[in-house]
Amino acid sequence: MNPAWLELPVRTAVPALLRALDERGAAVLAAPPGTGKTTLVPLALAGLVPELPSPARKVLVAEPRRLAVRAAARRMAWLLGEQPGGRVGYAMRGERRAGPQTTVEVLTTGVLLQRLQRDPELAGVDAVILDECHERHLDADTALAFLLDVRATLRPDLRLVCASATSDTDAWAALLGAGEGAGAEGAGAGAEGAGSRPAPVIEAHGTSHPVDVHWAPPPRAVRPPQGTRTDPLLLEHVAATVRRALAERHGDLLCFLPGVGEIARVAGLLTDTGTEVLQLHGRAPQSVQDAALTTGHGRRIILATSVAESSLTVPGVRVVVDCGLAREPRTDHARGLSTLVTVRASLAAARQRAGRAGREAPGAVYRCWDQAEDARAARFPTPEIALADLTSFALQAACWGDPDARGLALPDPPPAGAMAAARQTLQALGALDADGRATARGTRIARTGLHPRLARALLDGAPQVGSRRAAELVALLSEEPPRALGDDLGAIWRTVRDGNDPYAGRWREETRRLRRSIEETPGAGPADGLAAGLVVALAFPERIARARDESPEPGTRTPYLMASGTAAETTPGTSLTGLPWLAVAVADRPAGSPSARVLRAAALDEPTARLAGAPLLTGRTEVGWSVPAGGRRGDLAARRIESLGALELSSTAISRPDPALVRAALLEGLAREGAGGLLRWPPEAEGLRLRLDFLHRAIGAPWPDVSEPALLAAADDWLEPELSRARRRADLERIDTAAALRRLLPWATGEAGRLDELAPERITVPSGSRVRVDYSQERPVLAVKLQELFGWAAAPALAGGRVPLTVHLLSPAGRPAAVTGDLASFWREGYRAVRAELRGRYPRHPWPEDPGTAEPTRRLNARK
Repeated sequence: MNPAWLELPVRTAVPALLRALDERGAAVLAAPPGTGKTTLVPLALAGLVPELPSPARKVLVAEPRRLAVRAAARRMAWLLGEQPGGRVGYAMRGERRAGPQTTVEVLTTGVLLQRLQRDPELAGVDAVILDECHERHLDADTALAFLLDVRATLRPDLRLVCASATSDTDAWAALLGAGEGAGAEGAGAGAEGAGSRPAPVIEAHGTSHPVDVHWAPPPRAVRPPQGTRTDPLLLEHVAATVRRALAERHGDLLCFLPGVGEIARVAGLLTDTGTEVLQLHGRAPQSVQDAALTTGHGRRIILATSVAESSLTVPGVRVVVDCGLAREPRTDHARGLSTLVTVRASLAAARQRAGRAGREAPGAVYRCWDQAEDARAARFPTPEIALADLTSFALQAACWGDPDARGLALPDPPPAGAMAAARQTLQALGALDADGRATARGTRIARTGLHPRLARALLDGAPQVGSRRAAELVALLSEEPPRALGDDLGAIWRTVRDGNDPYAGRWREETRRLRRSIEETPGAGPADGLAAGLVVALAFPERIARARDESPEPGTRTPYLMASGTAAETTPGTSLTGLPWLAVAVADRPAGSPSARVLRAAALDEPTARLAGAPLLTGRTEVGWSVPAGGRRGDLAARRIESLGALELSSTAISRPDPALVRAALLEGLAREGAGGLLRWPPEAEGLRLRLDFLHRAIGAPWPDVSEPALLAAADDWLEPELSRARRRADLERIDTAAALRRLLPWATGEAGRLDELAPERITVPSGSRVRVDYSQERPVLAVKLQELFGWAAAPALAGGRVPLTVHLLSPAGRPAAVTGDLASFWREGYRAVRAELRGRYPRHPWPEDPGTAEPTRRLNARK
């Protein structure tokens, strides 16, 4: 055993951890980064450290990242004086180094989930350590829930450790304690009657050196991140801060950035520093990872993603530059888009990053933001289960026998909406039945270790394009290629086939793994150009997209509509411009944009789109009210439509549509254009409608409401049988609306016969004239020449005496001379003024001094 283990602070906590596991079977280990929790604890638990006696056990160590798996296995093997593959091995998707002598195996949480699905008892395994559980990765949360289930039902003797780099351990202790009821029996005598007590928390305190905090906000405002885009001004400021820190402090410098693109940009700005620059992230070549994780011979700048917060220990670091940003998943369930977004790092993440500067000696952290911004930052990272696409999780839960995940002891429950969207996707893939249980196909999909969408593309694509090409294309989709390769997946595929870079090497390894998981099929089907589109479309059928503009300008954004109904567009300068069909593999939706942005896609044609999107193909009869563009007069349109999701593929006119659909479409036309606009209303019909409206307002029931909404609602009562016989607009225009309206009169009560009494169409005035009543205003109006009303003391009240008639007294020329609702008062008080004004203007008309006794007349005075 290498004596270096004696320098690991966690060694003093190991005896207490072993005792806790003997007594309770489960425990939480809280140990800061760099204390040795990832390397010494598994060896001690496996009985490989003679100075820390423990029975020999088989131990699994689950890490959230592939990079951490290799690093942990190599470090433990180094302590034992071995190479990985002996007593310490590791396993990740597509790669395993372990043998008969392996007692400690480090694996990704994804591989652990696969093993649990195949062998829930974990036969031959004595203990499992879930490392970095504080990071709240979805696979780690799921693995913990499955392991608690195993301990409670199948393996009460299985020992379980949750290892966290933070002191926020109450939730983990409560979960492990609540799940130990059945598991405690086999864990030791001290566990008897433990009930749901929290599991013991063992703390290891590392050597903590002081870290000076320097607040280094940008000198001028920078734009907040949008999607995965970070303002170049911020990256320039980060590079300037690195230069400042190099000048002010000694030792290696660790700089945290949100992603690979930002790392490459900042690295390009630091080429003239005279200091070695290493880029540490999950896609980095193995040689770079090894160089970053070992002590260098000179000063170094390590540009890293959040992988270096706690999963990895980078030796020699005395200075940290923190840009303050991190990446989180986001899923737009309505549009079927999943992506990573750049967000403000949490306060907990900032503390973890700063702590890397003080692990070995006093250090300093330069924070590239204003201290006041911490007041708005989240305390802890958001759990991945609250943000991510849950399709894989939902399939794991269904294969475990708990489709709703309600019986799983998860730190946080999955959001109901995200679970519903995930189940809908899985049922469309044939992975779940109607009750949410995993089908045989679902189990096969889960065992591929791929996202269910990619597994579907592999299984269904192999018979179409051959197993080799299907595996190559799915491998291309499972790990996003470098952005420098462009956005055309067909071209990227050709480039990677001939490539010798680290990405091409990993792609070939994954291709070989995938080919082993499926039956070998010959290379049939379309040429490579369409084969890429077919496989992508099988994985993401709702992202099959058709161009909206058949002849876009070269170099411009081409607008598309995806089968999901989401608008999308290509980026300027793309080689995808002008393609009529696309299979979109990667897209995001920038903040404030109405359209998704196509980031990776492959060419497609309509026959291939039909093949890949077969589950989305529908045929429907559409009978509706159609208004031509720019027109106002709509008419019935009946057609048979074939669609691929939201994409209309063909349309054929129907000569004899279903009468019920026709009737519904005509009612739609009435609703859109109104009865007043679609039906013809000659004077008789219009007058009747106004009289009925007056009676409904004045009396109410049983007189009908003839407003637009009421007429539409009562279409069955007044427009039949003509409505059911109609087939087009012209048929509606031929309806006799006066006769139709009379069907609404209260015939059953006998009140219909009082229509002319309560709201007469005309009123006979003293001159003998029958004058039409105007019902178009708030109160009925009788407009009549003044001389025809001589001797009329009062006008009649309508609606059974409820509403006085308003009289418009007209001059001999027919112009209004006076308006009154009280004719007797007008004769007494108003007539003299009107007589004085008009007598001289109209001398041939009678203007008696006493209109109450004068003879009404329609005639002129005789000439003198």
